[in-house]
Amino acid sequence: MTVEQIEQFLSRETVPQGKIIRFEMKKRNPVRGLIVKGKDYDELKGKNFWRIVTQMNLTEYHKTQNINLAKIFSGTDFAKLSLVSNKAED
Repeated sequence: MTVEQIEQFLSRETVPQGKIIRFEMKKRNPVRGLIVKGKDYDELKGKNFWRIVTQMNLTEYHKTQNINLAKIFSGTDFAKLSLVSNKAED
């Protein structure tokens, strides 16, 4: 996906409480989590990279706001974005 497509999704969809984003990938299993804005958000976005806290680390991230819990993913690897509930995957 392009930066514009990802930004369009983020501007169109507000992530309500209890929901997270499902990142469908082109060449690997989907990832669930949230995009977080660190100090380098604009720089990463300009290169189509996104800092994502995965579902496994979300609870700890909400407690500590530790940006090191996030992983950086390339937007070109995304096939589709959708909102899903924050529960174990079926």
